[in-house]
Amino acid sequence: MKDIKLVIFDLDGTLVNAYPAINRSFNYTMRSLRYPRQKAGVIRRAVGWGDENLLKPFVAKKDLKKAAGLYRAHHRHALIEDSRLFPQAAVVLANLKSKGYILAVASNRPTRFSRILLRHLKLGKYFDYVLCADKLKTIKPHPEILNKIMRRFSLRPHQAVFVGDMSIDAQAARRAGVKGIMVTTGSSTRAQIKKERPYKIINKIIELLDVLR
Repeated sequence: MKDIKLVIFDLDGTLVNAYPAINRSFNYTMRSLRYPRQKAGVIRRAVGWGDENLLKPFVAKKDLKKAAGLYRAHHRHALIEDSRLFPQAAVVLANLKSKGYILAVASNRPTRFSRILLRHLKLGKYFDYVLCADKLKTIKPHPEILNKIMRRFSLRPHQAVFVGDMSIDAQAARRAGVKGIMVTTGSSTRAQIKKERPYKIINKIIELLDVLR
């Protein structure tokens, strides 16, 4: 992959295990509004489309705005207390940075919370650009977020890869014309990811280094 200059990462499920924080904030919101709590596996499969879309299937339409406010207020603190890097994620980022790759984030998570994660986990120093869906008109799987990152650095699709964990990440990569490398540590199952025909499926983020070689 000698032409690759830009490596774009999703955050949740790819570099960061924020599922315990998401579970806490989700069920706090459900409890506060007297809705049923949900199991971790159910919540995990709903993650990846932004926080309002996470909540929407579980609350009445009239309660969605209030639910989102409760979730966000709680999540500011839960993220700091309950989010961790996946093993060797920092090693991967440091290695790529030392080799001169441009690194970027493309996340459906709101900017405010992405920034909290990057600051708390000391990841900000690795990234040249962070773009989240709340700054755009569309969310993944629409390719707009990837296209905008490539335009920022005046690069073409054959010069970029997108590393994610969900079927929507694989779809976004394909629609943007970039190679999608999907890791099986997130919200989609291997079968769901495989159905989208990404360039490569890996089990752990450290395997990315071998793929890029």
